[in-house]
Amino acid sequence: MSSTMQEIEALADGLDIAKVVELVRIAETAERYEDMCVFVKKLVKLKAAKGEDLDVDERNLLSVAYKNVVGQARSSWRTLNAGFDDCDETLINKYKEIIENQLEKICLEIIALLTENLCKTVEGNGDETEVFYLKMCGDYYRYMSEFKEDQKYKDSAEENYKKAMDVAEKNLNETHPTRLGLALNFSVCYYEILKEPEKACDLAKKSFDAAIEKLDTLNDASYKDSTLIMQLLRDNLTLWTSSDGDDNQE
Repeated sequence: MSSTMQEIEALADGLDIAKVVELVRIAETAERYEDMCVFVKKLVKLKAAKGEDLDVDERNLLSVAYKNVVGQARSSWRTLNAGFDDCDETLINKYKEIIENQLEKICLEIIALLTENLCKTVEGNGDETEVFYLKMCGDYYRYMSEFKEDQKYKDSAEENYKKAMDVAEKNLNETHPTRLGLALNFSVCYYEILKEPEKACDLAKKSFDAAIEKLDTLNDASYKDSTLIMQLLRDNLTLWTSSDGDDNQE
C-alpha cells in the first residue's frame, strides 16, 4: 500500500459514522473515487459492527464509489484488449495483466464487503435492498468474468443474479427500476458471459412485456428510471435478434 493511501485510510480513523459519511461525500465531490471506496468501506464496517444496514443515500454512495473505479479500469482494459497497430504486443499484454489484477482486486473487495456484511444484514428481508445487494454481487462477478477465464466467477454471477431475481419476483412489482435493472444485467450476463442467447432474450422479453402490462401503475418518482431501463431491454432484444453489437447494461 502506498504512503498516500495509508494517509487516506488514517484520515477516517476514529471518526463517527456521520463524519465518515461526510468524508465519502467530499471525496465524491472531488471525484476522488478510490478515496471514496476507502471511506465507504470504513462506513460499511462501522455500521455492520452495530448490526445496521446502510440507508438509501449511503447505499448509493457505495454503488457510485465502486462503479466509478471499476468502470474506469474496465474501459482501460477494453482499450488495451482491442489492440494497437505497430505496438509491442508483449508489452501491451503485460500492461493489460496489471489492469486485470487491479480489476480483480477491487471487484473481490466490494464482493467481500457485500457478502460478509451487507447481504447478511438484510438476508431474508425480501425487500428492494436485498435485491440491490445480490444484484451488485452478480454484477461484480460478471465484470471479472469479462477478462478471467474462471468458471467459478461465471457460476457465482449466475447464482447471485438468480437469488436476486427470486426475491425480486416475489416482492417487487414488474415496473420497479431495481427489478428491471436486474433483468437487464442478468440478461446481458446470459448473452455475453454464459453464452446462452435464448435465455438472454427470454428474460429480457419477459421482463419488458410484464412491465408494459403494468405501465399505468408507475409513479412519478420511478417513471423516468423504469422507462429508460425498459428501452434498454428493448434495444438489446432488437440487437440480439438481428446482429452482433455492444449490449446495453445498467
